[in-house]
Amino acid sequence: MIALITDSTSDLSPEQLQRSNAVSVPLYVLLDGQNLKDGVEISSKQIFEAVEKGVKVPSTSQPSPVEFAEVYKRALEGGASEVLSIHISGKTSGTVGSARLAAQDFEGKVTVVDSESITAGLAMQVLRAGELIKQGHTMSEVVSTLESVRRRMDFRFGVDTLDYLKKNGRIGGAQAMIGGLLGIKPILKIADGRIDAAGRARGNGKMMEAMVDFVKAYLQTHGSARVMYGATPGGESKLSELRSKLLGLPLEDLGRVTVSAVVAVHAGPGAMELALEPVV
Repeated sequence: MIALITDSTSDLSPEQLQRSNAVSVPLYVLLDGQNLKDGVEISSKQIFEAVEKGVKVPSTSQPSPVEFAEVYKRALEGGASEVLSIHISGKTSGTVGSARLAAQDFEGKVTVVDSESITAGLAMQVLRAGELIKQGHTMSEVVSTLESVRRRMDFRFGVDTLDYLKKNGRIGGAQAMIGGLLGIKPILKIADGRIDAAGRARGNGKMMEAMVDFVKAYLQTHGSARVMYGATPGGESKLSELRSKLLGLPLEDLGRVTVSAVVAVHAGPGAMELALEPVV
């Protein structure tokens, strides 16, 4: 039996994790002097509420190798013969590095996979792995399929406010001020495991158009796709509108995630996302 492990930036709910027989290891958010477990002791909504009250935008950190080792040990002692551990892109977090350090102590029984993605993009890979494991595929078959699918995945994240990108040093203060005055909405993507700019739109309407155009272009290439959605607090209504605009397209809807505190620190409130992967 293969045990499946991920981390809190997959943003999967307890119910989604349970359906995939997956365990999530939380990252940490340092908020107002407290080191809090993502999704356990702190949520994205609580972060936004704290920042509105004047608390400094928090920083984030990865789990330690010791924490991963404890999870792997429990899985193996619980009857698993192998462990598959899938995590946030190593180019955006040290999480996968911690997991690999921990895996060295388990004599080849733990396979660590860098998803080269985050939030919905990571979630889709965890769900796919869960399906393959239930079907009885071997570790090498699961990993090979994930690699094949990952090469054809695509992802967009529509950001509502530039404030959090500014506070985290992703953009300068002047850019944020001008962008705010003009109603600029950045659209982000994952490229080679890094978060990068995919474009920008002036206002929510244009951002919605850009997201719909992105999906249609993907479908022109791949014919059909599986899709997963996500939003930070304040972005739910926009996400509902986006999903309604995509009705009737050849999409297998895998549901949605609520963006975790760790990701929300950078995205800010009112953001929405979607990830696409081939059906096969």
